[in-house]
Amino acid sequence: MADGQVPWWRDAVLYQVYPRSFADSNGDGIGDLPGLIERLDHLEWLGIDGIWVNPVMDSPNRDWGYDVSDYCSVHPELGTLDDVDRLVSEAGRRGIRIIFDLVPNHTSDQHPWFQDALTGRDARHRDWYVWSDPKPDGSPPNNWTSVFGGGPAWSLDAASGQYYLHNFLPQQPDLDWWNPEVRGAFDDILRFWFDRGIAGFRIDVAHALIKDRELRDNLPATEDDHARVREMGQRAEYNMNRPEVHDIFRAWRKLCDSYDPARILVGETFVMDLQQMAAFYGGGEDELNLAFNFPFALARFEVDELRGIVEASEELIPPQGWPVWMASNHDVRRFQTRWCRGDERRARCALVMLMCVRGTPFLYYGDEIGMTDVDVPGEWVKDPVGLRRGTRRLGRDPCRTPMQWTPEPGAGFTEPGVTPWLPLGDHRARNVAAQREDPRSALALCRDLIALRRKHADLRRAPYEPLSASGDGVWAWRRGERLVVALNMSERAGVLAGAPGEVLLSADRGRDGENVGERVELRPWDAIVVRTA
Repeated sequence: MADGQVPWWRDAVLYQVYPRSFADSNGDGIGDLPGLIERLDHLEWLGIDGIWVNPVMDSPNRDWGYDVSDYCSVHPELGTLDDVDRLVSEAGRRGIRIIFDLVPNHTSDQHPWFQDALTGRDARHRDWYVWSDPKPDGSPPNNWTSVFGGGPAWSLDAASGQYYLHNFLPQQPDLDWWNPEVRGAFDDILRFWFDRGIAGFRIDVAHALIKDRELRDNLPATEDDHARVREMGQRAEYNMNRPEVHDIFRAWRKLCDSYDPARILVGETFVMDLQQMAAFYGGGEDELNLAFNFPFALARFEVDELRGIVEASEELIPPQGWPVWMASNHDVRRFQTRWCRGDERRARCALVMLMCVRGTPFLYYGDEIGMTDVDVPGEWVKDPVGLRRGTRRLGRDPCRTPMQWTPEPGAGFTEPGVTPWLPLGDHRARNVAAQREDPRSALALCRDLIALRRKHADLRRAPYEPLSASGDGVWAWRRGERLVVALNMSERAGVLAGAPGEVLLSADRGRDGENVGERVELRPWDAIVVRTA
């Protein structure tokens, strides 16, 4: 990349596709790569620059693609390698890059590496995984617990008398990243996909690859820990979050930067400490390009909390680093439900925030039309989290339901009369086709926000400068010399002062083009972008 050239992903709006739920091309009720290709025109029209595609590699689907049995293939339900090539080509023709999901922390227990490891302690791939002898009483080697619930993160292999580690399902054995052969194998995997034109990877559980060499017990959670840590009951200090993981990403960054144009690494850095998150950027140009900010995504939808996280992140991310923001994904549920409780005013306010803070925004499929979580009946539950914990409420199926394209039977996702793999939401009330005809729809707002970013370089590149404003729920900031963004995240009126000019865009569209003076009244859940005089 030439000196001074802005990396494409800094200016981009990125879009996450859960392929099984995006578009079904062959009428089997399962979304697939050909279906995604057929819907690229929608993403081009929306203004998307890159697509993160959830796992498409071959898998027994115990965790729906996050248990990989072959890293250089495509699951037959989702397509073929030829479909990948066609996706890269067709997306590229529309100016859209493709980012794949990579799952390096663990494989499927059906992967040939693990099947070989099970043949004995001297097996070729035995030390590609984390094994340990039992304690004298026969119990697991330490107190590590599965992230997915259900007890220890260890399972006994009776034939060899050793336990193997699985931080998630027993069918997802953890790889041993201390082993240089594992590192070499994944270098080859990255090159395989880069050579096919994949623009980069979202790295699953990027923080978890390295485990403590001594397999020490985790410490118990305390009242001072984040709620997510307290839920686990222990601090994941030794089974995850080891400092040596940064060595892996420094090596990967060199590999990525050797390609022209440079590829991108996006980390699922599921850590609740902002300083720990910021560390994944390294010096800003030598580790991950982008590290997901989960404290932001999992915060309460309250101005003080979100503003505090944004401003702390601005301080902590290295100067050469770049923030990334997402409000929904396949693991954390849809923000329209979780943050906004189905209130479209709140959802519109959230979209303005997401698109106008400094950094690269990710949209989750359906965010653009305001899709909400779907109540998935018990007999439909597919997610192992819901199945293991015995309640669909704790599972992730509600945010993985099919995309709502049209009001007709099948929602435009699949053919009428076909049963989709997960139930449809209320596609008659909320769908792409209807919203494309409505200039005041959520879809129109989302498209216009993306267009506004493209038109005004300051919304893409200028620093974030907080502004003072009146009202408990008001959050305002400047981007560059002339653009001001103001949100009123409350049911009470507020005031933005000192920003006279023209409203370029408002969340409810009722104030677009309005000339405002020194004091701008902000109605409940108002969100405006002002070009100052």
